[in-house]
Amino acid sequence: MSLQSKVMENNHTSQRRIVVLGAGESGTGAAILAKDKGFDVFVSDYGNISPRYKETLDREGIAWEEGQHSLDRILAADEVIKSPGIADTTAVMQKVISKNIPVISEIEFAGRYTDSKMICITGSNGKTTTTLLTYHILRHAGLDVGLAGNVGNSLALQVARDPHACYVIELSSFQLDNMYDFKANIAVIMNITPDHLDRYDYKMQNYVNAKFRILQNMTPADAFIFWKDDPVVSAQLKKISTEAEMFPFTAKDEETCAAYVDAENDLIISTPESSLAMPRADLALNGIHNLYNSMAAGLSACLLNIRKDDIRAALSDFTGVEHRLEPAGTTGGVEWINDSKATNVNSCWYALDSMTKPTVLILGGKDKGNDYNEILPLVKEKVKAIVAMGKDNTKIIDFFKDSGIEVRDTNSLADAVSECRSLACPGDVVLLSPCCASFDLFSSYEDRGRQFKAAVAELSE
Repeated sequence: MSLQSKVMENNHTSQRRIVVLGAGESGTGAAILAKDKGFDVFVSDYGNISPRYKETLDREGIAWEEGQHSLDRILAADEVIKSPGIADTTAVMQKVISKNIPVISEIEFAGRYTDSKMICITGSNGKTTTTLLTYHILRHAGLDVGLAGNVGNSLALQVARDPHACYVIELSSFQLDNMYDFKANIAVIMNITPDHLDRYDYKMQNYVNAKFRILQNMTPADAFIFWKDDPVVSAQLKKISTEAEMFPFTAKDEETCAAYVDAENDLIISTPESSLAMPRADLALNGIHNLYNSMAAGLSACLLNIRKDDIRAALSDFTGVEHRLEPAGTTGGVEWINDSKATNVNSCWYALDSMTKPTVLILGGKDKGNDYNEILPLVKEKVKAIVAMGKDNTKIIDFFKDSGIEVRDTNSLADAVSECRSLACPGDVVLLSPCCASFDLFSSYEDRGRQFKAAVAELSE
């Protein structure tokens, strides 16, 4: 598609040029902040830009293009703000890198223009729930707080037009890759398991290094919250150092940790400024993975001196996250669960661990270097059949064909649901927990989850 220039070219050569690659939520927000700060801004998206973002860019008078990358304009940039979804191996990024043009993330750019407190959360699994739960606690307590990163609205847009005293930010490894001077006041690493290895040369250490960038620039006045029993995190902490004060959490009865479960099955959270106890049974979210999420969110709230009663109340009334172990309906005595957010093997492990009924498991999608050995023991224990759903299910079928579990091959959601319906009996569970990205058949994991829920709803009509 041809270039859609929406503003006159700026004739002042002294004005710094910002090029934003990708015109989604983060890119559009970054473009608006750059415009507000006086930069000459150009937005380029190789795909199609959503109509609502086009309308926003038009309204703001920001130049944009879609369906192509005009290298003459992109390579004239003083700095490039890159969407997290664009890999460095793409043709446009190889050109940018060869010209030594600085490349940053939207979060890095936004951080230059705010002194607000930053609560930053990453991890292979649990980061979205922990981010939303932390935000829920702070809002419940009446703090002026924004939600940003992989959830909520663009941090850059909020800094430009709707600033807050503090922000809770979910950070992916892709965002952390292009963050340099940004600093978290509270950094949280939930866990690290193999994920996105296709973006990291299939080297686990490269992925670990990306996650630990969340600790960059932290001072003794800052806090680092982490799961003490994660073997990857523990190993990395032996290799690196941080000035931040460390707050480990564990599901064990270990008073040396900042959060733990005592012998009476009470959740205990203790920081230098605050401490609280509440029965684990009062937590709104069930399962061991959600215990960790509640611990990390509760620790963050205690470090911000939130009232104990507010923390307890928020931890007990949080309603959970769409597409994460979300009930999708019951038909013919069969329970259907939408865990479309499980885009890696470890996330599926947590889902299977929480299953208490015979399970028909839907796997498949865009493989990111998965090793299914991690879930094999739980599959053998809890799964009665596997339905592979993807354009190419060869890897899944080859891995599980000798497991003694029936595996069926499907290439669409409709066929997968049909196979599950024939396999499941009253009292069973059908669990969509794919272990894979969604981009072979769907536009996103949200799209996959919503189509799944719609298909289940049709079964009961």
